[in-house]
Amino acid sequence: MVDILAAPQQARADSAVRTLTGISVAHWVSHFHIFVLPMLFPFLKQQLGVGYVELGLALTVFAVVSGLTQAPIGYLADHIGARKILLIGLTIGGCALIGLGLHLSYTSLIVCAVLLGLANSVYHPADYAILSAHMDEARMGRAFSIHTFAGFLGGAVAPAIMAALVASIGGLGALIVAGAVGPLVALFLIVLGIPDAGANKNKPKDDTAQKASVITPALMVLTAFFTLLSLSTSGINNFGVVALMGGYGASFSTANIALTAFLGASAAGVLAGGYLADWTHRHSQLAAACFAVNAVLVLLIALLNLPPVALTLAMGLAGFLGGVIAPSRDMMVRNAAPPGAAGRAFGIVSTGFNFGGIVSPLLFGWIMDQHMPHWVFGASVGFMVLTVLLALVTERKPQASAVAVQPQPR
Repeated sequence: MVDILAAPQQARADSAVRTLTGISVAHWVSHFHIFVLPMLFPFLKQQLGVGYVELGLALTVFAVVSGLTQAPIGYLADHIGARKILLIGLTIGGCALIGLGLHLSYTSLIVCAVLLGLANSVYHPADYAILSAHMDEARMGRAFSIHTFAGFLGGAVAPAIMAALVASIGGLGALIVAGAVGPLVALFLIVLGIPDAGANKNKPKDDTAQKASVITPALMVLTAFFTLLSLSTSGINNFGVVALMGGYGASFSTANIALTAFLGASAAGVLAGGYLADWTHRHSQLAAACFAVNAVLVLLIALLNLPPVALTLAMGLAGFLGGVIAPSRDMMVRNAAPPGAAGRAFGIVSTGFNFGGIVSPLLFGWIMDQHMPHWVFGASVGFMVLTVLLALVTERKPQASAVAVQPQPR
């Protein structure tokens, strides 16, 4: 009798592991593909005979397309099925890079950026819709943390992978191989049997609930929250090295080690944050507390000329705390999403990341052009303080949010 009762539980656990594995691999691909073109900029500049401004335009096109299509893709994920959307996204992103490798021109580069932006808009709505529907409620925070960590890992290994590919098969071959990863992973997900979500599978019997607008005040606040998160960290990610060298006299190696500590500790913090997100229901307060401490650390970095060891430790701790809030951030969105609308909810709030990605290079680039490297960290502190305030605002009605996301019987 015990074996009979345990069998369905074991089957559900195995299905959850397969689902988390497949979705995490897909998220790895999304972040890997984001870094493919930047890693090939020297090759593309030489082959196309263009400047870095023209190459940078391709990244801007990517960010704009991704930002504009996140919410519509979330709607599609909820209405025709997140699995189908995810498989299409993997295939489109991969074919975009393969096409650029087969026909290299500046026009092809822009077309590739458009298709990559469209493909990138798929992952958050589809991934989170599937995870929200099929992960154990008690381990949801850890599931989100593993998913996020896989994305971090994809970006972290992209430079080494692309460098090895260029050295062995050249730039065009590197584009084709990097692109082929997308369709191959789509095939892997099909073989793995990734379950679906959306497609009105959890459609409430009450049509009024189904017709309720997903554009809620809570999700609008969270969209602003995601924008501030992006602005508070992207300046350090993209301009931290040059700011430390130009404003604090740090050597190139010291600045890079400090940034590596920041990024590496962020990934470790994501995994730790998964356990904390499952341990507490006060996700907004956890995020606010971590980012408040983070703001103090970055303020110290902005104001003091720290020795190399202290700088690396401070950057590492700041990165760790920034990573810790990622699972709680995702739980905040899930809790705010109306029933059956996880794809749309994550699609809407993820546009905040894209908006931050568009504004940040311009803002922090202007700061560096004004010879104010200290303000790379100072402006980040300001955005962190605003992030803390917004995080606290989202905690106003935790009871209502908790009721809204009770899992539907399956």
